Amino acid sequence: MVIVTEGLTKDYRLGPHVVHALRGVSVSVERGEFVAVMGPSGSGKSTFMNLLGCLDTPTDGRYLIEGEDVAGLGRDTLARIRSRKVGFVFQTFNLLPRVSALENVELPLVYAGVPARERRERARKRLAEVGLATREHHHPAQLSGGQQQRVAIARALVNDPAVILADEPTGALDSRTSLEIMALMQGLNAHGMTIVVVTHEPDVAAHAGRVLTFRDGRLIRDEPVPEPRDAAAALAELPAEPEEVTA
Repeated sequence: MVIVTEGLTKDYRLGPHVVHALRGVSVSVERGEFVAVMGPSGSGKSTFMNLLGCLDTPTDGRYLIEGEDVAGLGRDTLARIRSRKVGFVFQTFNLLPRVSALENVELPLVYAGVPARERRERARKRLAEVGLATREHHHPAQLSGGQQQRVAIARALVNDPAVILADEPTGALDSRTSLEIMALMQGLNAHGMTIVVVTHEPDVAAHAGRVLTFRDGRLIRDEPVPEPRDAAAALAELPAEPEEVTA
């Protein structure tokens, strides 16, 4: 198992009040799964994602990533585990605007102390894998939204993580580009990458193999998707568009 949670609980204290953001969630994610996490605002799905990403610590319960119990670890140790085991993809891309696509992808390797030559080679490989080998010297402003998200996915992959955590990865994209990103993620998953996507869009969740539904801090449904939507096939059915030209 890549992810195992047992009675995972998170409470926040706001003055005299306690907010029960997550209430005893137990779930496992096997290596190579593609899981969508859904639920309305305030359901606990973002809290769950933050805990899985080692961005926060639970109030109670256990969380194991690749068999390592991280629930009670300190901030510095969590940061090291996060940099080695988790790749993040965000709705707003979170790219540094003044450096190139290649340098953005290299950034996690800089923090990990990887030598410059190896950083460059690994970053170029990941950019090629997401279809941006010819865009490595472009800055984010010179790229379309879909291309920026591809850079973000390459950055998430560059440390060879155990799991990709994607928070509304298509939220800032049009429908065609969203399909392109989901096709990319399905391709990565087909090659063994474990992916967990938080989304409020059923059309996005339909590409996953399993859907976890949260409400009021509880996991209320854990269901397989019998026939996940094939994003590449859906793209092929759309009318052709002229290739976008960027500076």
